[in-house]
Amino acid sequence: MSEALSLDDLDVIGPDTYVAHGYPHDAWRRLRRESPIHWFDLPGGVGFWAVTRRADIVWISKQPERFVNGPRLAIFEQGAPVQGERTFVRQLLNMDPPDHGVYRNAASSWFTPRAITRRRPEVERITRELLDEMAGDGEMREGDFVADLAAPLTLSVLADMLGVPREDWQKMFRWTNQIAGASDPEYVNEPGFAGVEQTRNELFTYFAKLAEARLADPRDDIVSVLSHAKIDGAPMRPLELLSYFLVLVVAGNETTRNAASGGLLAMIQHPDEFAKLKESKADARLVDTAVEEIVRWTTPVNQFCRTAVDDVELRGKKIRAGDAFCLFYASANRDEEAFDAPDEFRIDRRPNPHLGFGIGEHFCLGASLARLELRVIFRDLARRLEHIELTGPVDRMRSSFLPGIKRMPIRYRLRPR
Repeated sequence: MSEALSLDDLDVIGPDTYVAHGYPHDAWRRLRRESPIHWFDLPGGVGFWAVTRRADIVWISKQPERFVNGPRLAIFEQGAPVQGERTFVRQLLNMDPPDHGVYRNAASSWFTPRAITRRRPEVERITRELLDEMAGDGEMREGDFVADLAAPLTLSVLADMLGVPREDWQKMFRWTNQIAGASDPEYVNEPGFAGVEQTRNELFTYFAKLAEARLADPRDDIVSVLSHAKIDGAPMRPLELLSYFLVLVVAGNETTRNAASGGLLAMIQHPDEFAKLKESKADARLVDTAVEEIVRWTTPVNQFCRTAVDDVELRGKKIRAGDAFCLFYASANRDEEAFDAPDEFRIDRRPNPHLGFGIGEHFCLGASLARLELRVIFRDLARRLEHIELTGPVDRMRSSFLPGIKRMPIRYRLRPR
């Protein structure tokens, strides 16, 4: 279908395209072939350069002084907003050096591979309990994988790390959906970005109170760590502190939840690959490569934006200072120049230089946690899942930024523990 359109008419950013068809791989494939750096106009006279090849995304991402993060976080259907027009937060995702490194270090000790390894027993326990509840007595059952496993697992682990009381976990889940699904009618509580601002204010109010409580009575959680953190010798300012909590809540929930759901969908659609994992008795090495392939295949965060500081030429295109780049990670993860048979799902793929966790100084802070959760989920599913099939269409988020799966109805049989 994309071959019948001009390049300028390809829809790579409209959320309706994503909710109806998933990622526009056909359009990206054509852009990679014909115009890897391509300009798209958007309403309001503001547009963006679509960057679809892995090498170009890496090149741009490794030069934070020339291509900055701050002015724009991502590209939305309304255009590429400039910082100040819709500035609701100031957090890691829209910070540039040197601030980015300083603020990232405030919580980085909680997300090192060693620190995350200590959470393995907890992740295994939660996963086991959720699967036990799903399994029943081992009979054939129906459910929604997102609601039954992917969402509660990621929510439980992150909420515990933050120190959020169990009775407030559903608030976190609602905030995540409302912010990530700001253009999804199911989650919009106010039209346009007013709804995002309303949710942000609610989240800020909640964490301001929790941070105040942790200042007086610190505990072993991230809220306590950040509440007592010093930036240049002074306490973190309220906007940056509360924005930190916002990005942890949304990114920590939404991305791993989407990878888990999209990963199981890939296994259903490629039963021979799932059979390999099951036949290996969930061999740790194959689980590891399967997780990397799931992250490549699903690419939970589809795009981020960078803005050119100076005029530059890239692949023969003249970029002006102030122009926005939309870095399509999901396209990079299917790049024919970087991957052998990129449109094949292979759980034993090696090498696998995917950009599912980003690249450069903005490499995902929670990558080790996401990997741990995905390893445990798919190891246990490979050991216990005896039958799995879809019972209806997959319901996707109306978003080109975090276009994950909202609901995935399944019929399954899990072996009781």
